[in-house]
Order: sequence, then structure tokens, then C-alpha cells
Amino acid sequence: MKTFLRLKQFYWPYQKYFLGSILFLFFVTAITVVYPIILKFTIDDVILSGEFHLVPYVALGFVGIMVIKGIATYYHQFFGDLFGIKTVYELRNALYKKLQYLPFRYYDNAKTGDLMSRLTADVEGFRFFLSFGFAQALNLVLLVGLSLGIMLYFSVPLALLTLAAMPFLIVVVYRFDKEVHPAFKGIRKSFARLTTKVQENISGMNTVKSLSREDYEINKFVDNNGDYKDNYIQTSNIWAKYFPLMELIGHFCVVMLLGFGGFMVINNNLEPGELVAFFSLVWYIIGPLMNLGFIINTFSQSKASGERLVEILDEIEDIKDSDGAINVERLKGHVQFKEVFHSYNGEEGMVLKNVSFDAPVGKVIGLIGATGAGKTTITQLISRFYEADKGEILIDGKNINEYSIQALRKNIGSVLQESFLFSCSIRDNISYGYPDATMEQIQDAARRADAHEFIMELPDGYDTILGERGMGLSGGQKQRIAIARSILIDPSILIFDDATSAVDMETEAKIQAAFQEVMKGRTTFIIAHRISSLMHADEILVLEDGEVRERGNHEELLANQLGIYRRIYNIQFKDHQTITEAESKKVSI
Repeated sequence: MKTFLRLKQFYWPYQKYFLGSILFLFFVTAITVVYPIILKFTIDDVILSGEFHLVPYVALGFVGIMVIKGIATYYHQFFGDLFGIKTVYELRNALYKKLQYLPFRYYDNAKTGDLMSRLTADVEGFRFFLSFGFAQALNLVLLVGLSLGIMLYFSVPLALLTLAAMPFLIVVVYRFDKEVHPAFKGIRKSFARLTTKVQENISGMNTVKSLSREDYEINKFVDNNGDYKDNYIQTSNIWAKYFPLMELIGHFCVVMLLGFGGFMVINNNLEPGELVAFFSLVWYIIGPLMNLGFIINTFSQSKASGERLVEILDEIEDIKDSDGAINVERLKGHVQFKEVFHSYNGEEGMVLKNVSFDAPVGKVIGLIGATGAGKTTITQLISRFYEADKGEILIDGKNINEYSIQALRKNIGSVLQESFLFSCSIRDNISYGYPDATMEQIQDAARRADAHEFIMELPDGYDTILGERGMGLSGGQKQRIAIARSILIDPSILIFDDATSAVDMETEAKIQAAFQEVMKGRTTFIIAHRISSLMHADEILVLEDGEVRERGNHEELLANQLGIYRRIYNIQFKDHQTITEAESKKVSI
């Protein structure tokens, strides 16, 4: 029940619908147990007594009761559905909101397919129990209780004899629950792995086809699908083992009822109508108890689903606003790192080691180094996508933790190496960070990113709807739209993480020429593998194994003939004796 108590905040506000459903359930259950009483009355007091003139009245009364039961059933189910639907509406919103604010650390290990499974199948599994499962469990208690009471009223000895086998049925149901809950948890996990596999395969379809790995992917899917099948078969085996036993116990009760009850009728210790009523009542007890397996099944699924949902809700948001966080409108952009250390997996794997530098307002800082040297980590720490383990990061003289996250990130424009575009129009993609931008502002940002011309060549121009993840555009086109998106928000700090890697040299030159105007008055960080993108930076930091090994401008770093930067330069320009001044201007920033 811990899981349901943890999720109480989502269903308790709608308790009026739940109570309404339960109220009408009482009517339905009470009317249900009236049937055997009417049968007893019809047989003993009408037919056997010869009071045939009462038959029309009994029939009308029965029809009236059926109508009332039909109305009560409708409202019971309506309020039950409303209770479940409104609850999961709030729950799904809370889960989605939680996912928006969880840090990058969480997504480093989370799988998209698993998260999708939780927000769809698991939420629906939890809703089903709220709408139907709990009501069925309560209906079982009411039906068994009322039926047992009427049976004891008619004949205590026959009632006790009939119920003698009930403890055995309860034991079987209990053992069934102990086995079926872990089985359903396994089903949920295998289903999450299956959806993850499908999602990864569809997202990476270009890679699969380019390497002719279709058969390999099919085999991996077959394995995951087989695991899902095996988990379901295991659950089916549990059902197959326990349900026949439940049915056997139930029918044994009926046999005892018919045998001993018939004996009592023959000896005039029980009326025939009472025996018929007993026969109906015993099934009102056995039926729900046998159905207890289905109720436990529903409960087990909802519990397993709820546990997976609680895992998301209880995930720690370790990057959040501090008390009294400053909600500044505009930052100047003076960035300072003071002896910063950072690791993704504890002290054993330090990604940054004692990094310090000063980036005054309007300066361009270049970052270069081998893959894994810590270049991207530096920029991610500035945006507080991760928290530094040690040291201090300042912007405009204040620790970045003193600013609200929203204010901080609204002043930072990032263009990543792998540009993500949404499945909406190009206009909406560019204005994503500034929804109120005018068309003139959007077009101006696109021109600066050298994207306006190719956008206008598309069938619907800026209103062209893009496919998933920008399908239909080349890598360079997607990157230019992402650059325009960053330019439009007018940030104080610009971060280009290998942002021109997917464009040709000529386009790169055009974009970088446009950047000249954009970067004026802004602090800019450029991560690049091409020295041509960095040679006019005010300061270049050369990173190796998480440490700043060299720093200086292009000329200063080239002067060190044995330096890392010089070695990179020699590799990239080994076929050139010199770079002319004209060429330098062409590729400058």
C-alpha cells in the first residue's frame, strides 16, 4: 500500500467521484442479493402456496429492481471512470513536468523507450485499478458479506457447512498473489526493454541500413520479444496452476450444498425456495472469491506500474534554484572558472581537474583538445546542466548558483554539434526560445546564420513543417536553423559546440562572418576541432585529460614548437606552407 499512499496526492482531490461510485456500488450490490430473496418468495410463498395472482406483481417488482440496478450500475461506472481518468491526468502531467526538470545526469542513464513505457502503459495500468479494480474488490467484500448474512439467516448449519472450504480458497488466492506480483513486474520491465529497442532502432534506421545490419537488429528484437513472451507465459502458467484449483474448491462447496441441502429439504428442515436461494447465494460468494484472482492480478499490475512511476517522481532534482535565487533579466556575461573539478562518476573519473580561466565580457574563448578532454563539460557547467564537484564558477562576479536556473539559461545561447529540431514549422523551431518574436526578427536571425536563402527555397518557406528530428533537411541546414534559434534569444553568452562541423568550408566562412556582428558585446565560447575556427579567438584553452595544458591566442600558441596546439596545427595544415592573410580573414570569426 506504500505505493498508493505515495500517489495519494493525485487521486485524493477527486475523492467525491470515488465516493459517488462507491455509493452507487452499494445500491448495485444490495439489489443483487435481493434476487435470491425474490426467488425464495416466488417459490415458497407464491408457487407452492398457490398464490398465482401475485405472479404479475412479482414480475413487475423484479423489472423495477432491474431498472434501478441498471441506473445505479451506469452511475457507478461513470463516476469510477471519471475518478481514474482525472487522477491519471494529473499524474501524467506531474511525471512529464518532473522529466522536464530532471538534470542531465538522469538522462545519461535513462532510456527513451523505458520512459515512454512508464508514461503510457504504466500510467494506464494504474488508472485501470483506480477505475475498476478497487471497486471490484469492494464489491467482493460487500457481496460476500451480505450473502453470508442472508445464508446464516436462512440456515446456520447449511451456511457453515457450505463455507467450510472457504479458508482453503483464501489460502490458494494468497499464494497466487505472492507469485503473480513478481511475474507482472517482470512483464513491465521486459515491455520497457522491448519499447526501448524499437525506439532505438527507428531513431538509428539510417545507421542500420547504411551498414546492412537489418538481420542483426531483427535478431535483437526477436530476443527482446522472446523475453517479453516468456514473462507472459510464466504468468500464464501461474494462472493455469491456481485457477483450476480455485474452481475445484468452489464446485466442492456447491456439491456439499446440494447434498446436505437436499437432505434438509427432504426432512422438512429447509424450504425448497430457501435451497434455491442458497444455491444463488453460494455463487455470490464463490464467484467473487474466484474472481479475487483477477482482482489481485489487477492490483499486482497497478502496484508494479505505480512503483515504476514513483521511481520517476522520487528521483532527486539535484540541480535547482537556491533559496533567494536572483531572477536577473540581463547578465553582462563575465565568466570566471576558479579551480573547478568535475566528475560524472565520482573522484575516480575526473573529467575536469583544477580548471581556471577568466572570460571578460565580449571576449571569445576557444576550446580545443582531443575527444573526452573536457571541452563540452566546461560549457555544460556554465549552463548548470551539471554541478561542479569542487571550485567556483562566477558570472558577473556572482556564483552561478545564486542565479535562478531560468534566468541563467535564458542568457546563454547554445548551439550543439548534433542539432535537434522539433516536428513543427521552421518558424516555430527558430522562435522556440523566443515565442513572441516577430517575423522580421526570425528572418534576421536566419540571415545571420546563412539559413534564409535555403528556407525560402522550400515549398512553404518558414511555414514548412519538418519531419521528426528535422527529417528532410541536411545536417548543415539543421545546424544553421539551430544557430538562428540561438541568435534570436539575444543571449549574453554564446556557446558554439563544434557548431559548424556539419557545414562545408564555404558555408562555415559565411556563418562565421555573420558571427562577427552577433558576437559583439557577448562572451563567446567556441569548441572546435578545426583551428581555422579558433585562430582569431582572444584566448584559446588547450585541454588534455581534463586539464588546461596550454593557453594563449593563436600566435602565442603557435610559437611553442613542441606544444599540443602546434602539433594539431601541423596535422591540419601539413599540406600548406602558409596561410595567407586573405585566407585567414575568410575563415576568421
